[in-house]
Amino acid sequence: MAHSSAVTPRSTASRTTAASDSTGAPATAPTKASEADLCGVYSLSCAGSEVELRAKLDEAAGLSELFRVLADETRTRILYLLSEQELCVCDLAHLLDMTAPAVSHHLRLLRMTRLVRSRREGKQVFYTLNDEHVLTIIRTAQEHYQEES
Repeated sequence: MAHSSAVTPRSTASRTTAASDSTGAPATAPTKASEADLCGVYSLSCAGSEVELRAKLDEAAGLSELFRVLADETRTRILYLLSEQELCVCDLAHLLDMTAPAVSHHLRLLRMTRLVRSRREGKQVFYTLNDEHVLTIIRTAQEHYQEES
């Protein structure tokens, strides 16, 4: 019994997304990628630097975990407050209208990713940004956000 294994690519040229605008009029947006976004030559343009580029991928290891931690609004707010001054868990809980255990949970994740460090003073533990790199991340993100507004 003969079986055809030919694969037919699906065309996206005629596919549109049906929606309506605020006036209720139908709007169509083609999902076809623009010609500028498509590679016209089906060969590797990075062939000469493939080894170097693959080695660079190793440098990105762990970055997604850092961005995952930073993606949480509460942790971002904690980092922002700590970029202003050193604070204890009680101060952070009060400022964020959260419980101390909830803040401690977020601080534990921030410590694990080396974004914050702590120091003990008697029974209180104070937190601050781990180093200037973290401050740079916060300030750069803030500048970027303000540019877009």
